[in-house]
Amino acid sequence: MGNSQLGNRIRSFRKLKGYTQQTLAEEMGVSLSVVGSLERGTRKPAESILRKIAITLQVDYEELCAITNK
Repeated sequence: MGNSQLGNRIRSFRKLKGYTQQTLAEEMGVSLSVVGSLERGTRKPAESILRKIAITLQVDYEELCAITNK
């Protein structure tokens, strides 16, 4: 999965769960710029960051990283 597709999934799950970028960043203990760059697809996320996102948003890691074939 490309970084931009993954970023879109992160953004979608974040909005679905009612988080702002700021609240997600605070819950994860990272800066707002990290969350923004992940969502824009300009930063390749480490597996540990993806797992933190999944835990914070209460979604399965596999679902967060699922590859969609459109």
